[in-house]
Amino acid sequence: MTMKSPGPLFTLLAGVVLAGGIGIVNLATGTGVAPVTGAASAVGAASTTAAAPPSTSAAPKQEAPVAAAPARADYAGRVTGGGASVAVSVRDGHAIAYVCDGKKVEAWLQGVTVGGKLDLKGAKNASLTGSFDANAVSGTVTAAGKTYQFSAPTAKKPAGLYRATPAVKGKAGKVGWIVQPDGSQVGILTTGEESVAAPALDAAAGTATVDGAPVTAEAVSGLAGNGDF
Repeated sequence: MTMKSPGPLFTLLAGVVLAGGIGIVNLATGTGVAPVTGAASAVGAASTTAAAPPSTSAAPKQEAPVAAAPARADYAGRVTGGGASVAVSVRDGHAIAYVCDGKKVEAWLQGVTVGGKLDLKGAKNASLTGSFDANAVSGTVTAAGKTYQFSAPTAKKPAGLYRATPAVKGKAGKVGWIVQPDGSQVGILTTGEESVAAPALDAAAGTATVDGAPVTAEAVSGLAGNGDF
């Protein structure tokens, strides 16, 4: 009986042993799989890059600009729920205000302005505090023992604040008018201790008739007059 050559069988067994050895080495080193190279590696890298989430950082919010306080402005409006009117004139760091109900309640006030803030004083403990910008003035005013809240828009001539100092029956008098942006007006004429509603003012001409005589009214600015007027 002729014996076959064991060469091929030994070769096969050697290959199996070699493969098993490589597997054991991979397990020992923690890889478990053979590294991927070439085109497969490039595809994997591209997939990883594409899967990266987009940036979610948002641009910082920008706050709306605050309206700057003007150096010169005039305002006229009405108090809240009191039946009185108020006017304020600002000029280069100074302000004059007038509150009036057209009957007996009135006060002239004045003071300085800082950063759009008002802190004005008048006779008989009258006061006005508030703030103003390019559109309106708002705050609190106290006159004749009454306190009012107010907000008044800017006033363009002929709207605004006016005054005059006529003679009435031989006595020195004083008149204050507030002309609203809608053309309506209110004012008080005072002589001595007596106060009555002011005569109508022709705001366009700046004149009025007091005690039968024509009187020229002065447009009040923040630099003219005083708190005792």
